[in-house]
Amino acid sequence: MLSVSLFFSSSSSSHLLFLSKTLTKRTCFSSLSTMSINLNAHAFAGNPIRSKTLKAHDPLSPSSAFQSLKTHLLQNPETTSLPPPPKSPLFKVLPFRKGRPLASSSITGNNDDDVPSWHLGWISLPDCKYFLGKCGMDLTEDSLVYLGSKIEDDVVYWAVDVSGESRLVPELGSKQFCFVELRTLMVATDWSDSIAMGELAIAGHARALLEWHNLSRFCGHCGEKTIPKEAGRRKQCSNESCKKRIYPRVDPVVIMLVIDRENDRALLGRQSRFVPRMWSCLAGFIEPGESLEEAVRRETYEEAGIEVGEVVYHSSQPWPVGPSSIPCQLMVGFFAFAKSLEINVDKEELEDAQWHSREDVRKALAVAEYKKAQKTTAAKVDQMCKGVEKGQSLSADFNVESGELAPMFFPGPFAIAHHLISTWANQDVPTDGVKAGSKQPSSSILNL
Repeated sequence: MLSVSLFFSSSSSSHLLFLSKTLTKRTCFSSLSTMSINLNAHAFAGNPIRSKTLKAHDPLSPSSAFQSLKTHLLQNPETTSLPPPPKSPLFKVLPFRKGRPLASSSITGNNDDDVPSWHLGWISLPDCKYFLGKCGMDLTEDSLVYLGSKIEDDVVYWAVDVSGESRLVPELGSKQFCFVELRTLMVATDWSDSIAMGELAIAGHARALLEWHNLSRFCGHCGEKTIPKEAGRRKQCSNESCKKRIYPRVDPVVIMLVIDRENDRALLGRQSRFVPRMWSCLAGFIEPGESLEEAVRRETYEEAGIEVGEVVYHSSQPWPVGPSSIPCQLMVGFFAFAKSLEINVDKEELEDAQWHSREDVRKALAVAEYKKAQKTTAAKVDQMCKGVEKGQSLSADFNVESGELAPMFFPGPFAIAHHLISTWANQDVPTDGVKAGSKQPSSSILNL
């Protein structure tokens, strides 16, 4: 038996919303083993350095690591050969510029068809201090944000936003580092490589925290400046009469594949910003005072005029690649079963919405060359890191084997929408599985 719970937190207070169900092995369709492309975790989930909360006295904990960090930063930048403080872990820093993580790329084999792999551009604390100092920028403890640690390697990882220093770009570029859009890295990630998926999750977590720091520079209660606390994991108002605590923001979004059970069809929508022929699931933000299943029903009716009855939970995915004003969305995926079939599209929400047969969806999944898109984008990242900029239309990579463009395609395996669609297309969705709204609480979280 497997139990599922879902948790949310907000900056004003900590809230607990739980969605708990009991699954038998026969009906556990939300397991990723049912997906057309198997993953141990969704993209941006499965962060390898987000370990269990460490005790304050542990040298790798945020508080202890922060104290050690301050000692490191007090050392003279000209004498980086000095030994670290006693019992100090190794510090690695990931710079970001305008939401883009520093990255490098390499090819492990000697064959012409070997695909390059990107890596996060970790640099040591002394090197980070040196590079920034060379550009006239001081590295302070408050500019660094704690990301996590690896106990087995005795390493603590930090992120820093260097958006204000443009001179770093050529300085790091000379060493074949490059600041790359997180979405580009997402598409370039080989989803069968657990190490690469882990690095993507780290980058997503870091971007979400840094963008949140940029958005929360002032207190929303009194307007005074905020200051980082707990190694950047929260902020606090500097006003002595206020001292409001501010925590990283998470914006929950429901994303659903609406199913016409009787006619074996699924409802897919198009937004005006989509590339040609791309279709995806409907989605929308949860409103205050609304349950998850209520949000599914409301959004489906608002966007497409379809009434939904039964709502079935699939899985969830952090999504830190939205606009910087919404630094980390949490996509909560569902299957939703239609009670009505006549589509009435809200043109302010969607460009179009249509029912698609299971057979047509299967064909589209079969011909869309997701692996080709991944390899092409990985090559693009490699060229960027080597200083050879080259544009590439990702939509052009989804070609049928005959060379003609696919009639339609869906988001790639990096998106939860892909797995909602492919799970339905490749097997029957059981209706006696995980029904949202069941009153059976649980205290455990689904390990994707």
